[in-house]
Amino acid sequence: MSWKTALYDYVHHKNQMDMDYSVEPLLPFVTDTSFLQSQIKRLARTAHSDQDRHFFPVKNETRLSILRAAEQHGQVIAEVRLRRTSVGTIGTREHEEKRVETERVTLTETDGKWYIVRVEPTDAERALPIQQTVPGSLHEGEERDSLPYRTTPSPSTPFLNYNVLPYLETGGRKAVYNRIKAAEYADTWWDKANPDYIHFEVDCSNFISQCLFAGGAPMNYTGKRDSGWWYKGRYNGQEQWSYSWAVAHSLQRFLTAGRVGLCAEEVPEASMLDLGDVISYDWDGNGRFQHSTIVTAKDAGGMPLVNAHTTESFHRYWSYRDSVAWTEKTKYRFLHIADLM
Repeated sequence: MSWKTALYDYVHHKNQMDMDYSVEPLLPFVTDTSFLQSQIKRLARTAHSDQDRHFFPVKNETRLSILRAAEQHGQVIAEVRLRRTSVGTIGTREHEEKRVETERVTLTETDGKWYIVRVEPTDAERALPIQQTVPGSLHEGEERDSLPYRTTPSPSTPFLNYNVLPYLETGGRKAVYNRIKAAEYADTWWDKANPDYIHFEVDCSNFISQCLFAGGAPMNYTGKRDSGWWYKGRYNGQEQWSYSWAVAHSLQRFLTAGRVGLCAEEVPEASMLDLGDVISYDWDGNGRFQHSTIVTAKDAGGMPLVNAHTTESFHRYWSYRDSVAWTEKTKYRFLHIADLM
């Protein structure tokens, strides 16, 4: 058996694991105890969540792409992309969820058989330390580790600039938030980056801001990173955007602080959200929000399904209890976007 065959077997049995809510299908060839323990906890949370919403899994399919691999002396470290499609039912209604996950998988050969000795998710759903300093001051209390990684675009990458500027005017006519257009944008771009915008490795809030803007939300352009909500694009060789555009904690703070323009009302229950509304996630329960999603559909029970970036997700159940980032301390903010801005 080759190491590639072992990888394909891993994917096949991982599909079965999620159907059974059990790591047992992986035990014959996955020896990473830390990974297996984390999956046991995740599967238990998922099982309880599915039971609460009367959701029954029907099938899981995964398309494996090997992005790169380093082979040396009976060991392989492979970077892989898993494009996953899950189907289940609530009552008579069928639901399809899609997700793109990336992992670093280490395999070793023993007595002619390949074993997976380490599995590392590489698409974190919590904020990571920024790789380089971004000029400009931060909000009071803002921490550098709240900022997303910035990717380095090629010089030919088109950025929004003058085609955005006409929308940066303040005052004048009121904008009506088009929830359908915001959700349609989220469904169009859930698994890829719009080349008109910069793309971050931790891209969740940048993506949500794009969805809000696609729905007609007016930018509040101040030219200062720590105020307003805006994206200008590349200017004088530098990308320009506000922290509220790309940082989860700053975005939810901007949405709830405003009274005119783009603003939101926090509601107590997820079921009260509509299409185009936003959910913010504080994984550690310490008041620092690290992830953002947008509501793009409702399940048969009337509960929100969301789209997101970083771990690209399409019509995922809002609670994220199936995420490795989720903890028992996780808190949410349910943000209902104002219809008239």
